Amino acid sequence: MGGAVSAGEDNNDLIDNLKEAQYIRTGRVEQAFRAIDRGDYYLDGYRDNAYKDLAWKHGNIHLSAPCIYSEVMEALKLQQGLSFLNLGSGTGYLSTMVGLIIGPFGVNHGVELHMDVVEYAKEKLDDFIKNSDSFDKFEFCEPIFVVGNCLEISSDSHQYDRIYCGAGVQKDHENDMKILLKVGGILVMPIEDQLIQITRTGQCSWESKNILAVSFAPLVQKNRAEGSKPDAVELPPVTVRSLQDLSRVYIRRTLRDLTNEECPDKGLVQRAPQKRKRRRCRLRRINTYIFVGNQLIPQAMESEEDEQIDQEQHKEDQEQQEAQEKDVEILKAVNVLRDKIMTLPLPESLKTYLLYYREK
Repeated sequence: MGGAVSAGEDNNDLIDNLKEAQYIRTGRVEQAFRAIDRGDYYLDGYRDNAYKDLAWKHGNIHLSAPCIYSEVMEALKLQQGLSFLNLGSGTGYLSTMVGLIIGPFGVNHGVELHMDVVEYAKEKLDDFIKNSDSFDKFEFCEPIFVVGNCLEISSDSHQYDRIYCGAGVQKDHENDMKILLKVGGILVMPIEDQLIQITRTGQCSWESKNILAVSFAPLVQKNRAEGSKPDAVELPPVTVRSLQDLSRVYIRRTLRDLTNEECPDKGLVQRAPQKRKRRRCRLRRINTYIFVGNQLIPQAMESEEDEQIDQEQHKEDQEQQEAQEKDVEILKAVNVLRDKIMTLPLPESLKTYLLYYREK
């Protein structure tokens, strides 16, 4: 599924195309997509395909097409402090973007069938926290992943404000998803080749809206081997942050706000300005004819209009080069939050804690 928009040269180029096609419609969703490079979730050797609007699968690892993820993010109507459950959490790409929006006081849980994919998701999450500058530009709700079949989640589990299921749900399992949703919450899932947004309006009332025609692999059915009853999947507990962790959140927030006030244009660039596209001109030629012996031979000559076009093209090339050099300079913006923390008169161990033990 995918192919709705043109391929991009990089992550920002892909997001530009998704915006132009109206798959990304809100600034909050755009910021999350730009902050998380889709290519980082591909295996080495496959990254060239990361910025195409296509799904990707390798073994148990799977990523949906960018147009699907953008529609899902928009349909979830995410806000700070919400609880989110990702059924079929896969690589953790979507859960990480959600975490940037719901913030440190949200809940971010994922259930994934395959142990190797959960391990892969944890590796990618750890790499994001340790190495991405985007981590310092947002307040983040770290996702927690567990292994299990989402059809085996205990019916008395706690409920969530937002739920996404990344596999085709059969009609007879629709209620298994709905019971996990709070009143007023939103569930997005594919049913019968349609991506559907379901809002729980009351204890026993629902509103549904078709979003997009899709094609998803179906949910894996419950394990009924040898007639044994499978163990229920235990969702992660909803815990309260420790006082120490809360202090870190608020110190980082205060420092981030302070640096933004002091240097509003420093370190806050999330993307390079859009690349200028060269105007294509068709050169016009004027043919003259000369006699060689008894033959009439055409000879091409450039007109004044050709010379003018060449001059304009040369000027455009110079402007484009200057703009690219400026873009490179902009992208060298420093991580101002890190710099601010490093200048504080604090023990090194406390600075390291405030930086989440990041090395850069």
